[in-house]
Amino acid sequence: MRSITLGLIREGKTPPDKRVPLTPKKCLEAQTQFPGLRIVVQESPVRCFTDQEYRDLGLEVRADVADCDILLGVKEVPLAQLIPNKTYLFFSHTIKKQPANRELLRQILQKNITLIDYEMLTNARGERIVAFGRWAGIVGAYNGLLTYGHKHGLYALKPAWQCIDMEDMQEEFFKVKRLPPIKIAVTGSGRVAQGALEVLDRMGLRRVSVYDYLYLDYNEPVYTQLRSSDYNRRRDGRVWDTPDFHKHPQEYESTFGKFLPVTDLLIACAYWDPAAPKLFTEADTRRSDFRINTIADVTCDVDGSVPTTKRSTTIQEPAFDYNPATGELEPPYSRPGNITEMAVDNLPCELPRNASRDFGRQLIDNVFPHLLSDTPDDIIERATITKGGQLTERYQYLADYVAD
Repeated sequence: MRSITLGLIREGKTPPDKRVPLTPKKCLEAQTQFPGLRIVVQESPVRCFTDQEYRDLGLEVRADVADCDILLGVKEVPLAQLIPNKTYLFFSHTIKKQPANRELLRQILQKNITLIDYEMLTNARGERIVAFGRWAGIVGAYNGLLTYGHKHGLYALKPAWQCIDMEDMQEEFFKVKRLPPIKIAVTGSGRVAQGALEVLDRMGLRRVSVYDYLYLDYNEPVYTQLRSSDYNRRRDGRVWDTPDFHKHPQEYESTFGKFLPVTDLLIACAYWDPAAPKLFTEADTRRSDFRINTIADVTCDVDGSVPTTKRSTTIQEPAFDYNPATGELEPPYSRPGNITEMAVDNLPCELPRNASRDFGRQLIDNVFPHLLSDTPDDIIERATITKGGQLTERYQYLADYVAD
């Protein structure tokens, strides 16, 4: 491969994100695995791995990385920090025409920046090859159980962001000894859901089939995993077809109503298309048999699949109450009849060291062989939103989004 200098940029977004694309050890591994690669680290006061941890392994750490060929970050780069004529990799959050990042994409085009978006790095089957989703699920499930315990006065757990790492957090949830025989529903089957299931399994909670969850009673806490086919059906009564559901979600309706009378804690981890049905309605929360009292909306789609998610929350203030009688939000744990919800929109940031290690592994294994190749690669091209001051062909639909 050709000689390439890769710069790890300082995260500049507010509030600051402590995650990094590559940990110190992953930097060394990448340089060993890819001859010709040199990694430079930009100084940062907020990174979960300190500047000294990089220096201790012989990596160069300095204030300016403008001479690097490729710049890697995590979150959106502040406009004033964009360096013209560079290649960047980060989560731009522009592909859905998010209003908050319209000017970011405009500036990227004006500054002749090549933008490769992590979210769009996929294999030939369209599956993402690098993501923080597993850690969103892990922290989301932990936060859901923390919220449930606080709401009912059962136990008090240290917030995930105060834990040093996953092992420290695991010591916390091993303290949970007083869970009543509740039923927990986890929606989804992707990385996020798998992360949530990992926590429930490590806690020793019993997993049951969807049928048994619906129709049997237990004297211990149990959980089930719900896939799309478990809580949706075609409007015309035709047989379930998963690929068709993903292509034409508007042709389906929710059957989640059957889970409302038997579920205490909902952990929502399923990707949601705006054309797809919501899990339930606000009117459903006023049903006499609506049993859900705690929700961990890990997907955190405001006004999305969970209709009570009227806003996102922060790591420091992770929960709010939804009052079914008024439809209004209230302070968390305000009154017993409210639904208490956790809707943090940057959950992996609560365990930044673990999340960063995992992300770096995916970068080295799944992305660098293509990114650092001497020849053009379909995987990189599919994820390249801008090049040469223009939107690439695949992203021409964003033209009206960035038009003056």
